Amino acid sequence: MLRPWKTIFNISFNAEQTLVAQIAAVIRQEITKGRLEKGAPLPGSRALAEDLGVNRKTVIFAYQSLIAEGWAESRAKSGTFVSENLPEIKRDQPQKARQLNANFGFREFAPDPLTDRPLSGNLIVFNEGAPDNRLAPLKELSRAYRRILERQGRWQLLGYGAERGDLKLREMLVLLLSRDRGFQVDVNNICITRGSQMALYLAAKVLINTGDVVVVEQPGYPAIRKIFAEAGANVKSVAVDEEGLDPEALESMCKKMQVKAIYVTPHHQFPTTVTMKAGRRIRLLELSIKYGFAVIEDDYDHEYHFGAGNNLALSSSDMAANVIYISSFSKLIAPAIRIGYITGPKEFMQSLVNLRIQVDRQGDNILEHAIADLMEEGIIGRHSRKASVVYRHKRDLMAGYLHQFFGSSIKFNKPEGGLAYWLEFNEEIDFDAYIQNLKHKNVQIVPPGGFYEDNKARKGMRLGYGSLTENELKEGIQLLADAYLKL
Repeated sequence: MLRPWKTIFNISFNAEQTLVAQIAAVIRQEITKGRLEKGAPLPGSRALAEDLGVNRKTVIFAYQSLIAEGWAESRAKSGTFVSENLPEIKRDQPQKARQLNANFGFREFAPDPLTDRPLSGNLIVFNEGAPDNRLAPLKELSRAYRRILERQGRWQLLGYGAERGDLKLREMLVLLLSRDRGFQVDVNNICITRGSQMALYLAAKVLINTGDVVVVEQPGYPAIRKIFAEAGANVKSVAVDEEGLDPEALESMCKKMQVKAIYVTPHHQFPTTVTMKAGRRIRLLELSIKYGFAVIEDDYDHEYHFGAGNNLALSSSDMAANVIYISSFSKLIAPAIRIGYITGPKEFMQSLVNLRIQVDRQGDNILEHAIADLMEEGIIGRHSRKASVVYRHKRDLMAGYLHQFFGSSIKFNKPEGGLAYWLEFNEEIDFDAYIQNLKHKNVQIVPPGGFYEDNKARKGMRLGYGSLTENELKEGIQLLADAYLKL
């Protein structure tokens, strides 16, 4: 099918050749260069004639010449195309100037290890804790999209919106944070971002000056070390045990150096899944006030808590003056739903919003408004409850399979929430060899070395179960055990 397009042909209109010959020659040249490939449609004769400012019959004669020479072919009721019978034509080598390497300096950013999707096809992937996309309320989301696009005044959503994000979504988040997380926030003190990763990046850029000491958990979230380091921070680690981050070790560090910020995942620690106990939460907030550092609370999977009670966010405390709170919808709905949000002290948030405008003028207005509609209608809440039942069942199944296939060679605690397990072998193993054994069995895990500042694995590994079917879960754990026995 022919498509109207502006010609890129360079016609010199010299007096030495007829216009027909010149047009045919330049098309042959484009075919030889490989810019017009076999079967590619040529512009309609009328469109090309208008572009070149020539009579249409001139173009028709040029096309007839190319057809006669075998460069082009005519298809009934379709138009003129580059001939399918031409041999494969190698593209011309770039001009010499394009072969030169760029001679300007730039910063090199190392890639993250791939942990959230298969490295190749047909793998059982124990990712870092992704949700099951099959549970996502896609029908409800698509209906919300359609309603928005059919609604009167919908054109406003296609223009520039508030830099803090869709107002209705922020209003719904105010209710959510008050009802489920236990703290009050002003609607103008929330900023919607494209996922929590963007929120973390913005927070780091606003907080950190070169040389500032920033503390992270160990083991901990690998990406946050990179974000802080690339912002110029001097990144330090504090150990995590069965009750969460050790506040006494943190205070010992504070006595030796000025700490600017600490990053924590208190609800379900990443990667060990432990929930920070109440006493340590209080102590952490006391230290933040005493030593004047920010607490970045990453509440990445708050909805999925299967233990007794509901552990409120750190931000719910009366001592939370220095807390920056970050969460998202990626674990609740699906990773493709890139909606996160951040709130914190007023002056900090204004600076963050100013930076966000430089990076990304605004988010996806329509998606944000659609999610707000689903929250208002109670659909997100119902989805959360339904998904929690499914994930609790998978969590319990996994505990049984781990006992069945690994026996006494590992130790673990059934997580109180989240979509992953943390298990430890009773002895140190060669994880590089183990990962290779798993690769031969079409199983993929998160390389555990990345959880530590020295990039060296210990005895533990994180296994996400949420995105696997029950059959994949059983088969995958059996293969994990088989690969371990072959070490």
